[in-house]
Amino acid sequence: MDVKKLLERCHTLGADPRNTNYAGGNASAKGLGLDPVTGTDVELMWVKGSGGDLGTLTESGLAVLRLDRLRALTQVYPGVEREDEMVAAFDYCLHGRGGAAPSIDTAMHGLVEAAHVDHLHPDAGIAIATAEDGPELTRRIFGDRVLWVPWRRPGFQLGLDIAAIKADNPQAIGVILGGHGITAWGETSEECQANSLEIIRTAERYLAEHGRPDPFGARVAEPLPREERHARAAELFPVIRGLCSTDVRQVGHYNDDQVVLDFLACERHPELAALGTSCPDHFLRTKVAPMVLDLPADAPLDEVVERLGELHAAYREDYRAYYERHATPDSPPMRGADPAIVLVPGVGMFSFGKDKQTARVAGEFYVNAINVMRGAESVSRYRPIEESEKFRIEYWELEEAKLRRMPAPKPLATRIALVTGGGSGIGAATARRLAAEGACVVIADRDLAGAEKVAAEIGAKALRPEDVAVAVEVDVTSEEQIAAAVRRAVLAFGGVDLVVNNAGLSLSRSLLETTVADWDLQHDVMARGSFLVSRESARVMIAQGMGGDIVYIASKNSVFAGPNNVAYGAAKADQAHQVRLLAAELGEHGIRVNGINPDGVVRGSGIFASGWGANRAAVYGVEEEKLGEFYAQRTLLKREVLPEHIATAVFLVTQLSHTTGTHIPVDAGVAAAFLR
Repeated sequence: MDVKKLLERCHTLGADPRNTNYAGGNASAKGLGLDPVTGTDVELMWVKGSGGDLGTLTESGLAVLRLDRLRALTQVYPGVEREDEMVAAFDYCLHGRGGAAPSIDTAMHGLVEAAHVDHLHPDAGIAIATAEDGPELTRRIFGDRVLWVPWRRPGFQLGLDIAAIKADNPQAIGVILGGHGITAWGETSEECQANSLEIIRTAERYLAEHGRPDPFGARVAEPLPREERHARAAELFPVIRGLCSTDVRQVGHYNDDQVVLDFLACERHPELAALGTSCPDHFLRTKVAPMVLDLPADAPLDEVVERLGELHAAYREDYRAYYERHATPDSPPMRGADPAIVLVPGVGMFSFGKDKQTARVAGEFYVNAINVMRGAESVSRYRPIEESEKFRIEYWELEEAKLRRMPAPKPLATRIALVTGGGSGIGAATARRLAAEGACVVIADRDLAGAEKVAAEIGAKALRPEDVAVAVEVDVTSEEQIAAAVRRAVLAFGGVDLVVNNAGLSLSRSLLETTVADWDLQHDVMARGSFLVSRESARVMIAQGMGGDIVYIASKNSVFAGPNNVAYGAAKADQAHQVRLLAAELGEHGIRVNGINPDGVVRGSGIFASGWGANRAAVYGVEEEKLGEFYAQRTLLKREVLPEHIATAVFLVTQLSHTTGTHIPVDAGVAAAFLR
């Protein structure tokens, strides 16, 4: 069996969102492989494992099973009431180490008598699958080439159902799975792919040719113009994120694609949204239904905020009632009762998850659901699976076990950090460390190219780099640019939880040589800039209602009187006192404000590279390249301070839940700068 051909098919199908959603669906191939024990050929199946994504699948993401053992499970199958037990049995069918963990759909692939099988979640296919008259539509569109399978939760019995239909209908190339998706097969990889695409494209053509043009009803409210829409989104996002983090802190994603805005502009969107999604992959990410704002887009902000609070409280009550209606003594405990999707007509969709990728994918899945509703309503009536069936999947013990296997979150998971001066030196090291600890990072710097380079490094291993880090150009002396940078953070991730005031510069001059321009520049960047960043960020943190951290990168010079340093030292002293003042003021909102006092960070420092190092070397009478060694030798520990040490201190201070208003020296021990 050519594994490469299977992966090529997966990538082709998975690359087009019309064919399946991210991490949705699976594909398989059967063939001969060598049994290393007997030295003879054995029939095997290679199938996408649990949790993988078709579009990016690698060989390590395939589960490999012996077909004889897999099919022998039919002899011990205890029936649909106990079919979950069969998932554990798949482990006994693995060939060798078996590769990835088999998914719940493994039986579908193994029991169907075809060399190649695809199971996909195309919007057009699910539109037929969720139509009120889905069976009749399937006959009308496909004749006997594609057949209907009534809704059944994914599992062993569904595999048996599909296998029986395939055996009884040799002319068929696939099936529509009621409420769910499609499955197709073929004797070669090329034939299987062609059959999958035939089903999808035929469904698309039918909907395009026979569908009503206004399935969502008349347009009753147009979206706000783009700039107004984004401004309102930035105002609402922190509020909504705070509400949706009542149980567990979330990261957010904002989507104002035309498909979303058009849906929300039509009169039937509240009715259809209340029906919820249908495909299991969809509602596992989007929850049973979204929360929908019922006020005009341009309503007064205070009224919208108040109404969002009321709707959120009602959503939580409804969700708890949904859980209690269907839970049994064996059901897993209720997870969060907050919505994963919030729809704001005229503005767009806000989706939430444990990280940016999860939040973004949840939004993408709801776009899939909108497309499904449009297709079903254009030719029939949208009828998702029953609420009780949704509950059986959402609180399925197999899903719960999958959640339990997830690695523990990193310390800063779900935290959104804004680092000024993040394009180099201490700022870049801090951004890297915060991202490594799980934070989403906004790297703000006057040097946009530098910020983009750091963001690219941080996001290099992510599926989408912008899910982890984004760069923004900002001069911290500009009130307008700071407001724009914070707004960028909000629209990128949903808010701001951690601010690092790091932007700075220094000019080493004596009192008599220091000009008013020198004084003003250093105070504008460090004292005024930190004040502006803190003020703008605090507005967001207060709106979120989740507390937060503001960290100032001050200096040992804020308490130590060094030579030829009046403007820099005074600006740093200003920053140091801002820490105390803001800690006292913002504590009631759960916002901690602390400072880090570095000394002599030479290597990797943007300040030292810009001329400050040469000036300080001249002041102390040492060679510039030996300045770091000089600073180290005057410390108690005789160690040079590096940007990474400052970054570590920033991370650690965010973990001190009961500490605010303090400064932590990171200077290797400068006795004259001891805090008193």
